[in-house]
Amino acid sequence: MKSFKSPGRHGYAVEISPFLASTIACASSQYYGIAGCGTLLVLEQREADVLLVRSFDWNDGLFDVTWSENNEHVLVTGGGDGSLQIWDTANPQGLLQVLKGHTQEVYSVDWSQTRAENLVVSGSWDHTAKVWDPEQCQLVSSLQEPLIYSTIWSPHIPACFASASGDGTLRVWDVKGGSCRLAVPAHRAEILSCDWCKYDQNILVTGAVDCSLRVWDLRNVRHPVAQMMGHSYAIRRVKFYPFYKTILASCSYDFTVRFWDYSKNQPLLETLEHHSEFVCGLDFNLHIPNQVVDCSWDETVKVFTPSCLAAL
Repeated sequence: MKSFKSPGRHGYAVEISPFLASTIACASSQYYGIAGCGTLLVLEQREADVLLVRSFDWNDGLFDVTWSENNEHVLVTGGGDGSLQIWDTANPQGLLQVLKGHTQEVYSVDWSQTRAENLVVSGSWDHTAKVWDPEQCQLVSSLQEPLIYSTIWSPHIPACFASASGDGTLRVWDVKGGSCRLAVPAHRAEILSCDWCKYDQNILVTGAVDCSLRVWDLRNVRHPVAQMMGHSYAIRRVKFYPFYKTILASCSYDFTVRFWDYSKNQPLLETLEHHSEFVCGLDFNLHIPNQVVDCSWDETVKVFTPSCLAAL
C-alpha cells in the first residue's frame, strides 16, 4: 500500500486520470469542510510512494473533482461557495475559469464520458442539478429536485445522468428533454452516492445513510436486484468496478472500504480498515485493473490492491 499525507487537508473526493495511470487528483478541505479553504491536490504515484506534483488553493472547501475526458491537464472541482472551478495543471496559474450558478455547496461534479458530448454536471445543496459546457463556460440546463448529494453521467446513454437525493430518491434525467425520466424511491434515508454499471446501461447502485447498498435495474424498479448490508455508518461513495460487471466498492463514515459482488449469496468480498477517520473518496484505476485509490478525513490518500481483486 502506498500513501500520501496532506497535513491540514481532509480528503473529500479522489479520481485517477483517464489518461495517465500514475496521476491522481484529490479534492480536499480545511477543518473537515466546515470552515477554511479548499485545495486541489495533483499527485503522482511512483513505484514505492505517492508524491505531490501540484496543488491549487480555493477560498472555500472543495467537495468533488472530475477529470476532463478530452484534455489530460484539465479538471473541474465543486466548491462550498456554490461555484465550479476549471483547472489546468499545465498552466502555472492553474485556475482557468470559475462557473457560477449554484447558491449553496456543490457536492458533486462529473464529466460526461460519451463521445457525443462534452458536458459537466454538478449537483448542489441548493436543490438543483446544472449541466455546463466547460469549453464555452456556459450553463446548458438547470433541473430542480431535492437536495442533491451525487450526480453521475451514464457511460452508455448520451445526455443522461443519475442523481442521488436527500429524500431517498434515485432519479434518471434526460438533459435534452430537460426532464426526469424516472424517479425511484430507493431508500428510506438520504442517498449520498450512486453509480452506473459499466457493462449494462440499466444497472445502477445506490449507497445511503441507512448503511445499505442497493442495486437497481431500471427496467423494473419495484424491488432492488440486490441489497448489501455490512457498513455500520452511512455509505459515502459507491463505485462499480470497470473490469467486472457485478463487482463494486463502497466507502463509509465507519472508516472502512468494502468490496462486493452483488451476484453472490454472500456478496461481501473484503473489508479494509486502513483509515482512522471518515472515508469519503474512492476510485478504480482504469489502466491497472486491480488498483484502488481512496481518501479520508484522516488527511491521507491511499493506493492499494485489495486481495479480492488481485485474485480475479
